[in-house]
Amino acid sequence: MKKISIWVIVLTLIAFAGCKNDDGKKESYKEVYPKTPLTGQEINNIIRETLNKTGDFDWNKADVFVLWSALTHGNNILTIGYDEQPFAEVNSKRSEQAKKQILEQVLSLEKNSTENIRKGESVVIAEGKELNFMDVYVSNIETLVALKNNAKVRYIEPSGYRYFDFEPMVKSDSGCDTDPETINSGDYTVVAPNCQVSWTYYKHNIPSAWSYSTGSGVTVGLIDTGVSSEQSLLGSSFNQGYSSGRTITKYGVYVNSIWPWSTTTDGSVDKCGHGTLMAATLAAPRNNLGYPVGVAYNCNLVAYRATGDVVLDGYHEQRGVSRALTELANMASVKVISMSIGHIFSVGSISDAVKYAYSKGKMIVAAGGTSTTFTNFAGVIFPANMTETVAATGITDGSGYTECDVCHKGSKIDFTVIMQRASDANRRSVCLGFFNNTRNYVGGSSVATSTTAGIAALIWGKYPTWTRDQVLTRMKQSASLYPNKSSDFGWGSINALAAVQ
Repeated sequence: MKKISIWVIVLTLIAFAGCKNDDGKKESYKEVYPKTPLTGQEINNIIRETLNKTGDFDWNKADVFVLWSALTHGNNILTIGYDEQPFAEVNSKRSEQAKKQILEQVLSLEKNSTENIRKGESVVIAEGKELNFMDVYVSNIETLVALKNNAKVRYIEPSGYRYFDFEPMVKSDSGCDTDPETINSGDYTVVAPNCQVSWTYYKHNIPSAWSYSTGSGVTVGLIDTGVSSEQSLLGSSFNQGYSSGRTITKYGVYVNSIWPWSTTTDGSVDKCGHGTLMAATLAAPRNNLGYPVGVAYNCNLVAYRATGDVVLDGYHEQRGVSRALTELANMASVKVISMSIGHIFSVGSISDAVKYAYSKGKMIVAAGGTSTTFTNFAGVIFPANMTETVAATGITDGSGYTECDVCHKGSKIDFTVIMQRASDANRRSVCLGFFNNTRNYVGGSSVATSTTAGIAALIWGKYPTWTRDQVLTRMKQSASLYPNKSSDFGWGSINALAAVQ
């Protein structure tokens, strides 16, 4: 394939500056863009090159021809973030005026090209509720140029573009697995009333911390692939053994459809397996049936099925996560939000929702990686790379600090969790399985995130009047590297016992 440089192909500049037409008037510059968009592989090459150079990729900083090319490969869905702020709890007059002006601009520039407008249908696909963004159909590159120059526009993104559709070696069901596993007897300890405690918990003094807090009275929000309907310990038997007086609530906001205009969700039930294992790590009951217990076994859990797998590479996955974050932000009882999911580059609608939840005092714990080997080149992924989130990654139990085989590291990491044997990468943290009477190993930055969120719940359970910043400060102070922060592993591994004393 012929190598195409973004700076060469992006545009052909036809300049008439200094020249005069027949009327003696000076003509203005006009940019003429190629009529054929870049291929998906060419766009991906540009994304990877930017990630390797800067550690981040932001559509809003991309050249307009790259944006338009991605737009043509993504059903012409453009997300527009507007107004000066990412959110407004009530739609302010300013944000409404900005939205109206932008829509008028889009309609004017797209009136002869966008199919939906020709049919008389709405150009708007969806809007954020408390968030200042909207999804619209756009076909013309001139519309993108105008929006980039509009002071009322914060960002524009081709939200229908799917990076991994153009990476044929990558599976679409990233992080999904419902099969139970045989657990090595050396990887757990049995404690009262007859439950199993993962070996990894002892590396963080979690069992000792239970003498001070079990997460009682704290509500944790989980945004993932949902929770299995075939695991009663995360359902009708959520209160079992030493776990009592708490609730588990399940919502489904993920639309499993190829059509962007579809709004019918497919329910709260996990079809992937990943969300169930995260819920189990966070909050599985301290049962008397001989199965693994969760970190905060007396916390309340609000679980959202907001995505189909761990990589947020799709319009409906991104909208589902944005919606789940917004709804959890509006739940006063929720203190911690756990997100063992992400993408290799930023997503405006999710970024807006993270900032909204952060403004409500929520602690948002996010995975430094997606626990899949094909994203390792990206460093710390989105949204863990945001300043509003707490980024977690997994390490082995070997000497020093070594990331697990599928884990990410970098300057944006805040905490590590020991979750993998240095001698055997298959022996990881132990948790309740997808089906009744089953157990699983679970690893990567995913389990590091849910474990960290569980520890935060233990601290909040001990100190219920504390703010997010107070809890986060205690987490840092009890971590293994404090007061020094590593350039790759943050503050290190949290000592849960020290954190709750």
